[in-house]
Amino acid sequence: MTTLANISCVAIAGRGVLIEGEPGSGKSSLALALIDRGAVLVGDDAVTLESRGGRLWALPPPNIAGLIEIRNVGLASLPTCSAPLAIVIRFDPDAPRYLEQAERTEVCGHSLPLVGLYPESPLLPLRAEFALKLHGLD
Repeated sequence: MTTLANISCVAIAGRGVLIEGEPGSGKSSLALALIDRGAVLVGDDAVTLESRGGRLWALPPPNIAGLIEIRNVGLASLPTCSAPLAIVIRFDPDAPRYLEQAERTEVCGHSLPLVGLYPESPLLPLRAEFALKLHGLD
């Protein structure tokens, strides 16, 4: 098992969405917006990763399981789940406007689709959901 810091993860319909970005870039805000739309928290600011059956699974990290930081409000406790990772969303101010095919990134020896999203978009949760739908692993 490996634990990654400065990363957030939610599960959408049982498929893990790993959210990467610089500290303070809005990872927790995107996770919270996706949770508001029906996603389930896996981990905020840290995620434990484990290979299972040829897939990379994201699990809540034991020391902060269920906690998410809501900026200017505090810590909130939410239900969590584990999920096989389907996609990596990376905040990228230079993300391409149009994407025919997702790039790939290696995480703990597993190749995953990578989609860069402009972090300041008001439609960021919708874009993340469509990135999962169009480019994520099943």
